[in-house]
This record gives sequence, structure tokens and C-alpha cells, in this order.
Amino acid sequence: MTIVETTDLAACHALRRTVFIEEQNVPEADEMDDLDADAIHLLATDDADRPVATARLLVRDDIGKIGRVCVLADQRGTGLGAALMRAAIDALAARSVRQVRLGSQTHAMGFYEKLGFVAEGPVYDDAGIPHRDMALNLK
Repeated sequence: MTIVETTDLAACHALRRTVFIEEQNVPEADEMDDLDADAIHLLATDDADRPVATARLLVRDDIGKIGRVCVLADQRGTGLGAALMRAAIDALAARSVRQVRLGSQTHAMGFYEKLGFVAEGPVYDDAGIPHRDMALNLK
């Protein structure tokens, strides 16, 4: 398993299409936006060099935001998601962010809590899926 920063947006978009648009029925207009051009993209590949997970990182001043985190169904439960998140946090820390934020689907909040994230604010709807904001202070 390898996790790297990538410029291969086609691979990242294909993963996001599979997980968010096809599995979770997120409208394509909600999933694909204009923030990809300014983002840092992480791509995980398996031992056969097949793309299996991705995440998108945005940096604004000293705040980092992790989004579009997805892992193919056959790779879930393997520890890949946690490894991807640790790589994302490390990439943001290397860019001197003081806080990492994300919008978690409510069913996944426990996963992020194990990584040190703390829930903030109310539950809200994002593309028909309940979410809650979470934050991790780095400094």
C-alpha cells in the first residue's frame, strides 16, 4: 500500500465517483466542484498499483481542511482509511496548519474521534447525508 500526494485528478475523481456518486447517491454537481484545482490530493494504491482511496486537502491561512475522503468498499476495514487520514494530517502539519477540520458523515464520527478529532456544532445535511463538523488542534 502506498499513499502519495498526486496530480492524477482522474484517478481521484474515479474513486470519488464510485464511492460518493454511485454508492451514496451524492449528486455529481455536489461532488465535483471548483476547489480541486487549488487542493492537495492524496492517492492510495494497492500492491498492484490500483487506486483504492483518496482525500482532498485545502489550506486557508493556518487552517487545513480534509475532505472527499473515500476508500473503495473492498479496502474498508483494513486500516487504510486511518493510514490515509494520518498521511493527510502529516501533510497539513508540514504546511504549518494549527488546526485540521473536516465534515464527517455522522456514521463515521467514531472513526475520526479515534484519530483525535472532536465534534463541534450541530448535525447538518450535506448532499442528503447527515454530517457534523469536527476539528483536531495540532499546535
